[in-house]
Amino acid sequence: MGSSTRLLCTLSLVATSVLAFGQASSPAPTPAWRSDPKFADSIKEAKQFEKQKRAGFAEDAYKKANKIAGGQCTECLEGIYDMQMWQGEDKDAIATANALLALDTDAAAKSVDQTELAQALLAKAGKKPKPEQLDAVHATFQQAITTYPKNASAYFFDGKVLAQMGRMDEASADFRECLKYCSPKNPSRLRAEHFAENPELALHKMAPTFEVTALDGKKFNLDAMGGRVVLIDFWATWCGPCNEELPHMKKIAKEFANDPLVIISVSWDSDDAKWKAFIQKNEMTWVQYRDADHKLSDEFGINAIPHYFTIDSDGVLTAEMLGEGSDVEGKLKKLIAKARAAQTPPANISSTSQATTPTAGQVALAQASR
Repeated sequence: MGSSTRLLCTLSLVATSVLAFGQASSPAPTPAWRSDPKFADSIKEAKQFEKQKRAGFAEDAYKKANKIAGGQCTECLEGIYDMQMWQGEDKDAIATANALLALDTDAAAKSVDQTELAQALLAKAGKKPKPEQLDAVHATFQQAITTYPKNASAYFFDGKVLAQMGRMDEASADFRECLKYCSPKNPSRLRAEHFAENPELALHKMAPTFEVTALDGKKFNLDAMGGRVVLIDFWATWCGPCNEELPHMKKIAKEFANDPLVIISVSWDSDDAKWKAFIQKNEMTWVQYRDADHKLSDEFGINAIPHYFTIDSDGVLTAEMLGEGSDVEGKLKKLIAKARAAQTPPANISSTSQATTPTAGQVALAQASR
């Protein structure tokens, strides 16, 4: 379920830019089933199950609502598709995406349907898709782009598929097209910039894109770390094992204070005041964020803490560790050494020239701030 969740989260972050460019159309007459109490109850039930992460029950409730609607409810079909992808029901998701295509008439909406169809086809192909399967997925993404040329999400995911096919120049071009239509505020934009510059990164396992406002009021975007290693620590003040790990976290923060490392601790605390008091009392000086609704945690697919993720200077997810006693420090030393080596200029380049030449990360940050 975790991999499907991450796939959907990435899609949702990028796909929002698709409908933002849609043309306004005359409102259609409200169908009678919209006012049916049984339909409203089924939709409400489906959303409650979805919020509770009970995907199977949510899917059934969406199907019940769609049956009441005579199979004409696009909202229901979208919910069914999401739950099917969440559960790995790829074959069923393909059928649902095709059902959406048969209903939608707006170009932007049909393009989203085609993008979702391509995602389901790719998921069904598995971890090692055959060339003919990648060809079919690529062709479907291209249909989505033809239907609506401003579909940022289709360009983004088609770029990843082209990278899998070894067509790096075309992949880079797709990521550049994605940037034309992806909002500057979209957390996935920086990742698209990185992929456009080096499409081979798209072949690696990447952490979900996200941007949050930390305790100190500053924005934290995972892809804006500019050549630094990132350690993400999921924890809570009420978690015994997390508290036992705290001295180790403080040691890491102190030991690597002058190294290219960023630490972000993501708390499950619901009590804001208690969380802030705990951080102040324990002198937790690194980046702090409270994930009370578990939205960010869900994107990472975690259901237990303490939980750690290490991400290298290229943004590649290198390790996932659960529980106390994890060798976080050992993994960081290797990643930091690699990051330092990447920052070190060749022997024949003076320190002056190094200081005036921006790194790839600095270029991405500069572009994002325009």
